Amino acid sequence: MTAKAFVALVTCFNDDETLNLDATRAQVRRQVQAGNHIMCAGTNGDFTALTFDEKIALTDAVVDEVAGRAQVIVNAGMPATFETLKLAREFDRIGVDGIAVITPYFIACTQDGLIRHFSTVADGVGTPVYLYDIPARTQNHIEPATAAALADHGNIAGIKDSGGGRDTLEDYLAIWTARPDFAVYSGPDHLVHWSLMHGAAGYISGLGNVMPDTLAAILAAHNAGDHAEAERQQDIFGRFRKDLYALGYPPALVKRALFLMDSSVGASRQPALLPDPAQDAAILQILRSYGLAG
Repeated sequence: MTAKAFVALVTCFNDDETLNLDATRAQVRRQVQAGNHIMCAGTNGDFTALTFDEKIALTDAVVDEVAGRAQVIVNAGMPATFETLKLAREFDRIGVDGIAVITPYFIACTQDGLIRHFSTVADGVGTPVYLYDIPARTQNHIEPATAAALADHGNIAGIKDSGGGRDTLEDYLAIWTARPDFAVYSGPDHLVHWSLMHGAAGYISGLGNVMPDTLAAILAAHNAGDHAEAERQQDIFGRFRKDLYALGYPPALVKRALFLMDSSVGASRQPALLPDPAQDAAILQILRSYGLAG
């Protein structure tokens, strides 16, 4: 099986915080050129700061720009099943390769509630649905037994695990062992190579916005069986992650680092990270140490 690298693409904004679809298209081209696939409207795409209509416009532009050269997954997850399904149907109409559904946030869910939530969305669209688990942000966790039950749904194709724990990832991978049609994609950037070596179908990375070629190199080396090179590239990726994320909230820092490399991406929507000269200087120093800025 050939593993795939997806980048959880940033959403670009103008100075007045309106969508900048031209700049977003440029980031799509950059990722496709590196050999990566695209996930849009995810955690690193400021999805909680986007309106319903903006998510549709964003996805439409990304799919149009990709033009079949890569796969596109889009996150439809919202706190309520009703709006999640409405979004998912719009993405189904646009024609994406997969619809990710992040666990509801703010609303505390039982495991039965999660099964009903994901099943309702998967019942309502023809596009394959992927569960998206990131409990540190949503406070709701898809237990492995719940994921196993949902794997029996004919239109739930896999899971994106952004929990960060190897034990849970191993439990999800055990489902894949029993159900090869249930793909497991890992999310934490320090586990790219480890997850691939343990059977993950691929990776969905936020840090790949800043280091697209390094992410692609990990996957290319792994797929070629050159695990020493994959580990070397992972070491670079992991050290950069540790240095950058030591400064604060990861998605905002990824966006700010990319902004310092290319200001056309714009800042994050407020109340996320504010520009700060001292912090920008620290980010620039990290970028320069990895050859990412002049």
